[in-house]
Amino acid sequence: MKRTHLPLNALRVFDAAARHLSFTRAADELAVTPAAVGQQIRALEDLLGVVLFRRTSKGLELTDEAGAGLAALRTGFLHFEDAVQAMQAGQSSHVYTIAAPREFFAAWLAPRLAAFRADNPQVRYVIVDGELTDFTEANLDLAVRWTDGPGELEGAALGAAEWVEVGQGDWIGWPGDPAPGTEDDQDNEEAKPPIAVSDAGQAIAAARSGLGRARVPGLLARGLISENDRDVIQTTTPCRRGYWLVAPLPQWRQKKVKALVGALTEQALTGQALTGQTPADQSLDQVPAGHTSAD
Repeated sequence: MKRTHLPLNALRVFDAAARHLSFTRAADELAVTPAAVGQQIRALEDLLGVVLFRRTSKGLELTDEAGAGLAALRTGFLHFEDAVQAMQAGQSSHVYTIAAPREFFAAWLAPRLAAFRADNPQVRYVIVDGELTDFTEANLDLAVRWTDGPGELEGAALGAAEWVEVGQGDWIGWPGDPAPGTEDDQDNEEAKPPIAVSDAGQAIAAARSGLGRARVPGLLARGLISENDRDVIQTTTPCRRGYWLVAPLPQWRQKKVKALVGALTEQALTGQALTGQTPADQSLDQVPAGHTSAD
């Protein structure tokens, strides 16, 4: 097979489907439809002359042929990312491009980026839509995700993973936390919450306005609810998910990224900004709290 004819997009789709063992979750990651994922997989199978997935009663599973090439494929993608990073080496070491959910940026991230920039005035930020997940295409340095861990990426946890219940009355539904009892009954109209919003920030606003109650991430609740309005917070419970800073290994290794991750994770632990350190001053060997690495 000629190198110029490598089906890179189909291989990328295959990698995502193999990680999730689900066309639907792979489609969510790649911002395409499940049908598009299935079409790419079938085209790749036709091209390679092998079957990549089998459907079983438990869901998708990889064939032996698919598993045999998966490790080398992922190593190849990592080399691609290293190559792209090398070509971008000349770009400013003081510009950060960060993907973050809008409500998290407003409640938690923005003031902490401001504190970091106060100590490092040469720093500039580009903030993009938190739904973007393709680091190379969007030229991202870091992303913030509400998740149970970094997955295939490197990552550092930001604060405690906890739910905070806000407001009173009927449940307010939002995609990150369907109202209790509806997770397995989404087709039952009577079981659906009477109020549905698009994100946790809107859920907090609805609860503060007396429209109902919602379970939302603790970091958001404490960032968006003022001290004079804290009686809207009812209970706090541990949560499987939390907010994580994540990036592929090539970005995570960058000195400037390590500096910002170190500052943000320190602020998450202490509630204060780091002072007196510039990105160049921080040690490359510093491992931020909650860090998961393949190094």
